[in-house]
Amino acid sequence: MKIINREVPPRAAWALEQEGVHPLLARLFAARGVQDIGELDDGLNLLQPPEQMLGARAAALLLADAMAAGQRVCIVADYDCDGATACATALRGMSLLGAPLGWNAVDYLVPDRVADGYGLTPSIATRVKARGADVLVTVDNGIASVDGVAHARALGLQVLITDHHLPAVLDGQVQLPQDCVIVNPSQPGCGFISKSIAGVGVMFYVLLALRAELRARGAFDLKTQPRIDSLLPLVALGTVADVVKLDAHNRRLVAQGLKRIRAGALPAGLSALFQVANRRQATANSLDLGYAIGPRLNAAGRLADMTLGIACLTTDDRVRAAELAQQLDAINRERKALEGEMREQALQLAEALWDESEQPPPALCLYDPDFHEGVVGIVAARLKDKLHRPTFVFASSQASGKEHELKGSGRSIPGFHLRDALDLIAKRHPGLLLRFGGHSAAAGCTIAEEDFDRFDQELQRIAAEWLNLATLQRQLEADGPLDPQYRRVEMIDILQQEVWGQGFAPPLFCEEVDVVSQRLVGGKHLQLKLRHGGEPVDGIWFGHADPLPARVRLAYRLDADEWQGQRRLRFMVEGAEL
Repeated sequence: MKIINREVPPRAAWALEQEGVHPLLARLFAARGVQDIGELDDGLNLLQPPEQMLGARAAALLLADAMAAGQRVCIVADYDCDGATACATALRGMSLLGAPLGWNAVDYLVPDRVADGYGLTPSIATRVKARGADVLVTVDNGIASVDGVAHARALGLQVLITDHHLPAVLDGQVQLPQDCVIVNPSQPGCGFISKSIAGVGVMFYVLLALRAELRARGAFDLKTQPRIDSLLPLVALGTVADVVKLDAHNRRLVAQGLKRIRAGALPAGLSALFQVANRRQATANSLDLGYAIGPRLNAAGRLADMTLGIACLTTDDRVRAAELAQQLDAINRERKALEGEMREQALQLAEALWDESEQPPPALCLYDPDFHEGVVGIVAARLKDKLHRPTFVFASSQASGKEHELKGSGRSIPGFHLRDALDLIAKRHPGLLLRFGGHSAAAGCTIAEEDFDRFDQELQRIAAEWLNLATLQRQLEADGPLDPQYRRVEMIDILQQEVWGQGFAPPLFCEEVDVVSQRLVGGKHLQLKLRHGGEPVDGIWFGHADPLPARVRLAYRLDADEWQGQRRLRFMVEGAEL
């Protein structure tokens, strides 16, 4: 591993400090590209107006007309946390704006991960029509569902696509669903400033536009209009859990959501999830959303039915919310156990691909008949993190009646755009990929079982073309040494009040320290006694069992260890340069 310190533009750091930003925060913000204190302002008035999002006005007209005509609207959700929060936001938001909920008004449907596949498929459109719906609205999916939209329109359904994923491309031409309303900042011609907004954020903007349209029609005025900012805790959760880039716009959405969570202004189900995760609402931060709350919702989509997660986020009954949160927590424990077994099995398969004296191949493709489709993505992510290679993990589609197909989920490293790699495979070998889509860091595809080896070879070939020794070496970006004056518990609270995440990384400090003592705890964690700036400090390196030299360059985060009501600062080690 190579640890690289981020550059800190001195003028930007000084300017932020002069504006009253804490000196350490000023340095951290400047290293992440913040140049002006205005970028740190999380005021709602700074959010982009909904009319800047292409299609939002047309979506508002469609929904307002449907409400006026008493038409039935069906929300087609997705089975991850972003899709669940987007669906809950749509349901709660339309209810706030006057639409009754239920099968005869505004309802929802969650595709089955195994039986239906991803996105708006023709079978989903048929099911929506069978429920008696007049309007089909997708959340966090649909931009690539050309056939599904065409089928829905043939059935007489009006269609509104709300999504944030990249559209399909064929022979260099963007392919968009036809004869429908599309709201997606990633579609051609949309000038919305944040291309990284999550699916739940797109739905929030559609509701802003709908409220403006209903206001123009006289349903209410500025003083009496519903306060849909109550939906921001859900927007914050979906945004963080989907690991989208936290640009200034997304940070505002997350910051506003966290403020309401800390104040106790959040849905009953979200509050119940905080309780089962043993996290405190009063001090909620983005890491709580990403590593504690989001996984409990995602587990339902991976192993069970995301209807359970949406029900938890939409109920106002605290007893019912607690019951649903307990169920989600139990499913998450099951997911962890299954993931652990699969991860070990996949790691053994991977390590058998090369000799101990060799480096891993430039990309990894793994398949076993016993792999579970619901967790291939998270296992691919774990292997990618451990081995620092673009990784695809495949599972059989037999459970969905497609015995000879494999569904794969991939995760990538910096320098290797996964979706572009799949697109190149599709161009070089037409028919090899039955379906594919995704982003630079995460993508998925479906192949014939007999083509697994060929896919493996082609991905290896592209990885060898695109990657080199520098990009194949794991690099860890850090923020340099920590001034000993900031080595205190209060500093942890100051740092955790800020919004950190994808594209705005949490603070990671790096410097040489003395290792006074070390011992293995739990069989796989290294507990440390360190000397930093001449003073003793505790440390822990989770998942690392190899001993460290007496003096070593460590990358670490500030963490608080609580014991018998006392909080003690410790260094949570993320890496070492040996």
